[in-house]
Amino acid sequence: MTNRPPSEQESSQKTALGFDEFIAILVAFTTIGAILFWSLSRRDSGWNLNGLLLPSSTPSPSVQPNQVLLPPTAKVEPYAVPHNVLPYSPPEVVVEPTTRSSPTNSATPFRRVLPSVLVVPTQSPKAQTPVSPPTELESSIKSSALPLVTPARPKSIIPPPIAFNDVPNNFWSRRFIDVLSARGILKGFPDYSFRPNQPVNRAEFAAILEKAFDQDPSKTAIAFQDVPTKFWATPAIDQAISAGFLKGYPKKTFKPQQNISRVQVLVALVSGLNLKAPTSPNQIISIYKDAKDIPPYAIGKIAAATTNGLVVNYPNPQVLDPNKVASRAEVAAMIHQALVKRGKLSAITSPNIVRSSPKISPELPQAAKPNPKVKLPTRGSSQQ
Repeated sequence: MTNRPPSEQESSQKTALGFDEFIAILVAFTTIGAILFWSLSRRDSGWNLNGLLLPSSTPSPSVQPNQVLLPPTAKVEPYAVPHNVLPYSPPEVVVEPTTRSSPTNSATPFRRVLPSVLVVPTQSPKAQTPVSPPTELESSIKSSALPLVTPARPKSIIPPPIAFNDVPNNFWSRRFIDVLSARGILKGFPDYSFRPNQPVNRAEFAAILEKAFDQDPSKTAIAFQDVPTKFWATPAIDQAISAGFLKGYPKKTFKPQQNISRVQVLVALVSGLNLKAPTSPNQIISIYKDAKDIPPYAIGKIAAATTNGLVVNYPNPQVLDPNKVASRAEVAAMIHQALVKRGKLSAITSPNIVRSSPKISPELPQAAKPNPKVKLPTRGSSQQ
């Protein structure tokens, strides 16, 4: 047997639980239960026990994608959809608050995820730009629209002139022919020739007048005895007669095959344009060296044609040659000048256009007017 000290008592295998210890354990379990119940009841308000126990910069797996994380005292405000929301924006945007930090002193700020908000980002996601009012948005949309495109100049509907094979570039009437041929007033022949020196008869001249001038349809047509009803130039002749450009001859004849002279072309244009004769026609036609060859009935008309720039003489502008048969080139030049006078064409410069203002011929200088203050010496006396 082993002797034990008398003061040492054998420890009991079981110790009875005291009343104070029972109360402490009950309070502890009650506190833990209350905390669990409160945390579960506040689940929808955004509290995360994992965030309280283990602070981390990454979101807890229990956080929903559209969950709002705010401090306990923060008040959740309803989010109003702005006016500048467009349907083709990104699915959502993250708004970074500049207020309080996390209750756990985390370096990552709270981020409010706005569910189903469509906003057009005008800058990078990191840039914070205040939302502009609707009026500014509309003006910015207008300013950022597609750039204004300056309308191109309308293309000319006038085709290029016909390149006739018998009208060289240095031909004196080339510019007049080009302008009229481009507008279809004058046409060439099937072999691409213009035949500028070919004479023009009265029927052909009537056809040119019909294309050159806007004329009202003839109301009263004269039945000329020498113009058949089915003649190719009958409509043109009727138009020229009704517009006042041409006249017939006695006994209701027109003489369509007769070649027209230069003076007849100018008289027809002055009559059709209704140009008035100047007050001193003889002084105006005196610029022509062959003014005596002008028929008396045409003096006033030629003077009017001269002052209005209708006369084109080649090769010498001072030689009218009124009774010469007009060529196709000469008719083209005079028709062009008549259209310029009416305002249908732009004027071109040519040395063959007779100037409207008459000039004194160098062969006929003006007589010197005597000076009343100077006494002319008499015959037989010497001047002192």
